[in-house]
Amino acid sequence: MMILAGKRMSGKTITRLLKRASFLVSIGAALLLAGCDSGPEIIKISGAKMGTTYHVTLVADQPAPDDLAEQIEQLLNVVDRSMSTYREDSEISTFNQIPPHQQQTISNEFAQVLSVSQQVWQQTNGAFDPTVGPLVDLWGFGPVPTDDVVPDDSLIQLALENVGFGSVVLDASTLIKTKPLSLDLSAVAKGYAVDQVADLLESLALPDYLVEVGGELRASGSNPEGQSWRVAIETPALMSQIQNIVAVNDAAVATSGDYRNYFERDGIRYSHTIDPRTGRPITHRLGSVTVIAKTCAEADAWATALMVLGEEAGMALANRHSVAVYMLVRADNDFQALSSEAFINYVKQTEQSAL
Repeated sequence: MMILAGKRMSGKTITRLLKRASFLVSIGAALLLAGCDSGPEIIKISGAKMGTTYHVTLVADQPAPDDLAEQIEQLLNVVDRSMSTYREDSEISTFNQIPPHQQQTISNEFAQVLSVSQQVWQQTNGAFDPTVGPLVDLWGFGPVPTDDVVPDDSLIQLALENVGFGSVVLDASTLIKTKPLSLDLSAVAKGYAVDQVADLLESLALPDYLVEVGGELRASGSNPEGQSWRVAIETPALMSQIQNIVAVNDAAVATSGDYRNYFERDGIRYSHTIDPRTGRPITHRLGSVTVIAKTCAEADAWATALMVLGEEAGMALANRHSVAVYMLVRADNDFQALSSEAFINYVKQTEQSAL
């Protein structure tokens, strides 16, 4: 016999109460297990924009906005309308068409990308130069398709006269060119678009994500398995293989290579990566450059600059500026991997944080 609330109960009453209590405990345990198994929601958003594709993977431990896909699409549309040379109505196309010394009012997005470009241009002594547009067009890698023809030296020299980011004057929300040059921001715009989407997710208190646009990416927090995001670095070949895997958390990764966009003439391979200082495609053995940075715009621009410089000059500059860089250099029928000091330290810190 047991006593509950000061009253004496019969054996049958106690038996019924025990059965009911057992039933309620079972329900409570089942609900608890169901709550543990549900976990965060995995959201995947993808599409095509800026002449390429984009993918967003989000690990949401709280509800995401119902219109998140539309918000991402709108952000990418803003970047596309501003910096696409394939659109005649874009800001960059307008700037490329106006005469020298005519002032153009530009958006905040355009100004931010130009600011990053100016910084990397200065740090790399002109190896990264967004005014390389005339040379890109001359070699047939621009928005207007041309035959695969090696330009005459005279045409290269003529195009070089209208190259030089030092002739672009950026002042807050206005832009002026002092000679008839044109801009090509393809080596930084995709990275900036990644940053815009990542910043949107951060503002929505959704810190666990992987954002990728055209191969450039930024990751934060944890993947669906609760670990750091894993990013594969592939060999720079048409039949590529995984060369290395890095764990990424709160960082951006961009890769530049010469193995997908090129043409051959008389047994010579001409890469789409043009050295703005010589006006010609690169000829060194460096096959690809992967850069890890805080923002994807910076990583994107640095990867292009180091690809222009080559393995020796590029690695020396990366170490001088503490840039995390992983290079794959052609060596006979294989690839030699080179890492900057900052890249080695990044890998070590990531491994230690995982312990």
